[in-house]
Amino acid sequence: MKNNTALFRVLLACAALVVIFAGIKLATEIVVPFLLALFIAIICSPIVDFMTKRKIQRWLAITVLFCLILVVFFFLVGLINGTVREFTQSIPQYKILLSQRLNDIWALAQRFNIPLHISKDTILDNFDPSIVMNFVSKLLLGFSGVVTNVFVLFLVVILMLFEAPTAKHKFAVAFSANNQNIEPQEYYIDRILKGVISYLGVKTLTSAITGILVYTLLKIAGVQYAILWATFSFLFNYIPNIGSILASIPIIVQALLLNGFTIGFFVTIGVVMINMIVGNILEPKLMGRKLGLSTLVVFLSLLFWGWLLGTVGMLLSVPLTMTLKIALEASPKTMKYALLLGDISKKVD
Repeated sequence: MKNNTALFRVLLACAALVVIFAGIKLATEIVVPFLLALFIAIICSPIVDFMTKRKIQRWLAITVLFCLILVVFFFLVGLINGTVREFTQSIPQYKILLSQRLNDIWALAQRFNIPLHISKDTILDNFDPSIVMNFVSKLLLGFSGVVTNVFVLFLVVILMLFEAPTAKHKFAVAFSANNQNIEPQEYYIDRILKGVISYLGVKTLTSAITGILVYTLLKIAGVQYAILWATFSFLFNYIPNIGSILASIPIIVQALLLNGFTIGFFVTIGVVMINMIVGNILEPKLMGRKLGLSTLVVFLSLLFWGWLLGTVGMLLSVPLTMTLKIALEASPKTMKYALLLGDISKKVD
């Protein structure tokens, strides 16, 4: 009888999760801007607190910050919309350029008597570079579509920043069974905020470094759309594990097709070196082992949140999973499920 009751509870919980996720999927137009605004507010709150501690009134600090964010977002939206349109118009030329590059390879192979066991037609039939470039433009336009509704997004961010001083206490009271003892809830809310701020702060710094280095490299190499690819690298560096790879592929493809093999090879080496240094040396050194998430969970969360919320879900996959893990740790009944998301190797060491 007890086994049947336990099975019923598991099935009921699974059914509830399916209903919740289906509702989120249908309400992505509301949920995605709200989540984006929430994480922007979380990142900005330390900056506002820093200014208020310097005797600047909170409304003035938020106004200054709002103006800075507005300039950045308008720059991003204008850059993405304008450059992507120009970039999309040139996409049909990429297959023609691929054919020309293949002719160069075949001519070089014949010159040095190198046997090639694959035909040009086979490559052209199985690889279309315009597919990669179309995928890039759709991703950028998808992100641009989210931030285009600037008024609503920034209005929510401003209201959240004004509510920030009392928000932690309100949430602690709301989630506590006993209103008299809210310290445990405040502790876990603090952990969530510090974890998200720390992660997004490091990611923003390393993403900015990656974008600047990619822009410098492409400018030196004379590759077209350098500012677009630098922005693309900056944004996709937020995506764990595969973000830097996704950002590198179209850069390398364009450099090889438009600039030739010498420049393309130079850009390939440069992009790989940038991603290796930033992703494997700088970022782990700055972040340490603060995530507390296993590598498998990070990758699966990327797939799940990307499916559920699109491009923004991929960008926020790690903060969302960190929040879920800490929330599960807050209750003795759900703490065992938090272990499934954690990095057990940390305890084994």
